[in-house]
Amino acid sequence: MNDKTKKIIIFDDDEDILSICSYILEEQGWEVHTYTDCNDITQKVSGIIPDVILMDNWIPDAGGIIATQTLKKDDSLKNIPVVYFSANSDIQLLAQHAGAETYLAKPFDLEELEKVISSVVTIN
Repeated sequence: MNDKTKKIIIFDDDEDILSICSYILEEQGWEVHTYTDCNDITQKVSGIIPDVILMDNWIPDAGGIIATQTLKKDDSLKNIPVVYFSANSDIQLLAQHAGAETYLAKPFDLEELEKVISSVVTIN
């Protein structure tokens, strides 16, 4: 089972965050997919079926809450864990409102990123 590559999607409109996170996660063997908007989110996610999704609060166009709720309403996608991330001080409430499994406050360090991802992903 270990030859299955773990897949992650990062939704964030900040290119710096996308490139740093992609670099770190690819080093750890993840297959990383990034999007700078959440339009057609169910199609984007269905095409990849990731093990985990990182969702930014301020993602264009609809925003992270609506994007996450859209995924959680979809029977084939609702079990994919979503890590909500934002610099907003109300991040815990936002994540709960969105229906995300957990959250990560920005700015975060890479250890936190790894820790929060492994907390929601069952590694085979």
